[in-house]
Amino acid sequence: MDLNAHTARLREELIAAAALGDEKTQATAAALAAAVESSSRLVLLSALSELAAEISTELGDRTVHVRLEGTDAKADVRKNTPSGAEEPPTFEEMTGDISRVTLRLVEQLKSRAEEAAQQNGQSLNSWLSGAVSGALKDQMRGYGGKGW
Repeated sequence: MDLNAHTARLREELIAAAALGDEKTQATAAALAAAVESSSRLVLLSALSELAAEISTELGDRTVHVRLEGTDAKADVRKNTPSGAEEPPTFEEMTGDISRVTLRLVEQLKSRAEEAAQQNGQSLNSWLSGAVSGALKDQMRGYGGKGW
């Protein structure tokens, strides 16, 4: 959705309302319209985000996400995973060589990880890879990075 169309409409309506006034009023309205354009875009995005949250609540097994790309608002629907975590990366998203790692876990933790993997329909190896990937993404978000 192009937010420019909506902010332009707000600007035009403000300028049209000011047309009833003198030249100084019209100039002030034009300056104000230009000044609030970015704020208007953020307000529209906030309203769309609230709407997406309401829709997500109704959908249950899916969530609606809204993001801003330039001046365009983009929405996408994602299927929730049973654990509420993001989907593990696909093979295409993963790059580089695969390496073997030996991981030592206490038996109780290993059993719980195996149960969680089974509940997600994954092997323990795939589940652990997803857990490490998710932890790294969370860490990158914490540092203001972009993650993967």
